[in-house]
Amino acid sequence: MNNQSFVLPTTDILELYTRNNFSQFTTDFPLEPPTSFNFTGDVNVTVYAEQGTKVIELEYGEVVELVYQGTNIGNAQNHPMHLHGFSFYLVGNGLGNFNNQTDPDNYNLIDPPEVNNIQLSKNGWVAIRFVADNPGVWFLHCHFERHTPWGMAVAIIVKNGETTNTSMRPRPAYMPPCPSS
Repeated sequence: MNNQSFVLPTTDILELYTRNNFSQFTTDFPLEPPTSFNFTGDVNVTVYAEQGTKVIELEYGEVVELVYQGTNIGNAQNHPMHLHGFSFYLVGNGLGNFNNQTDPDNYNLIDPPEVNNIQLSKNGWVAIRFVADNPGVWFLHCHFERHTPWGMAVAIIVKNGETTNTSMRPRPAYMPPCPSS
């Protein structure tokens, strides 16, 4: 995603985050692809993703729009995408390359379906929106099992809000830490 191949850290990101330990991940996930090209055309085989553990960090209550772009890198195919911790609105989809100038004009903002999985069509795009109102660390990934270890995933951190009801509950005292933390 955005030319980043997600690598799982040796310690759970939630464990690290709640201990304010940023040693195994960074919060500099690029919000745009580093290079723009014809994603659905003939792609140069030298386009390789950077491997690392970069996460998306969101403020509590932030309205988020994510656009998934199917590519012709490798073997183009459909991808069932899932975001843990949220239902989201499917506001748009289409074939070909997403055009940020014209495609949003055709979004369904009146009665978009609320879902928790979407199908990203081969060489197509899908736009979703949600409100980041569930604090914690959430996994966004392709549901093809083999694609997750290949890095087709990202962790999303939603920061605590300003009240107890909008913040993660503290870790129970009886809960042991993860072995490698």
